[in-house]
Amino acid sequence: MQQDPPPPTRYLRVHQDRGHTVLEFHGEIDIAAAVEIIPHLDAATGHPDARVVIDLTDVEFFDCSGLRLLYRARHRVLAHDGSLHLVCTHPLTLRVLKVTGLAKVLPPAASLDAALELPETTSGTL
Repeated sequence: MQQDPPPPTRYLRVHQDRGHTVLEFHGEIDIAAAVEIIPHLDAATGHPDARVVIDLTDVEFFDCSGLRLLYRARHRVLAHDGSLHLVCTHPLTLRVLKVTGLAKVLPPAASLDAALELPETTSGTL
């Protein structure tokens, strides 16, 4: 049974690039945004061998709800033997990723091209 795609959201653009599903987060990623993003995130990460890139380039604000989205994506991709890469250049968001330890298991790339050139490995454990 095929499910209908989740309705569009202003916080996210989903597209394919070089065999990867790219989730581009936009604007303020807080609890309201997370509620809208979760169905798209789950659709992208819920199948075997998912190859996903989360791009935070256009994120202006990123709180613990955003971190939960990243951890959720990572958990789901690992459970399905897939790969997950992250793009992030915003200094405050990078700091949050480093302070929480997420940057160690999901190292952020500086661009989408750089992320897509990374080896297809799954991230390790915290």
